[in-house]
Amino acid sequence: MDAMTSDHVIRSDAELEALYGTASAGAIAKEIDYLHPHYRTMVEASPFMVLATAGAEGLDCSPRGDPAGFVHVLDEKTVVIPDRRGNNRADSLRNIINDPRVALLFLIPGVGETLRINGSAVVSVDPALLERFPFKGTLPRSVIVVTVDRVYFQCPKALIRSELWNPQMHIERKSLPSTGTILADITNGTVGGEQYDREYPERLRTTIY
Repeated sequence: MDAMTSDHVIRSDAELEALYGTASAGAIAKEIDYLHPHYRTMVEASPFMVLATAGAEGLDCSPRGDPAGFVHVLDEKTVVIPDRRGNNRADSLRNIINDPRVALLFLIPGVGETLRINGSAVVSVDPALLERFPFKGTLPRSVIVVTVDRVYFQCPKALIRSELWNPQMHIERKSLPSTGTILADITNGTVGGEQYDREYPERLRTTIY
């Protein structure tokens, strides 16, 4: 059955509200348009965030990480994210140039609540901003400057259900296909393979910053 033509598809706000009801007072009150000091503390405690963008080529969701505090809070309406070395696809940056809307999701190890920021962004190469982010002798090539429109914390239900921080639930990397195997199979052997896997740890070490 095609779900898009099914009678069971929710197609309006009214249908959605009839199914879920209205949000609680707390769920509404926690959303504000600036970084309250408590929310700033959460940003500064986070070593990992996910950046969502939209552009002419579609949507993108990109992981970002560094030691806790790597996202700098300039003021209650502005945060700055270093763009560390990656694969040079620059999907997020291309999207921001074409559509400044962004969404950020911050995770804090061991903490169930996450923090969400929605806003608009620009890509900057301002030397004064780049110099805020030295790490192991390198600076980012650019930074993402985000103007905060909405910010709120998300309750811990998803992390509790997933047991994300439970070390007993961690999966052995060897139980999944290696990156070399994935690339080799996708490209019919033209990229990847055992040599790729052998060389990857050293390549990661030398290119992480």
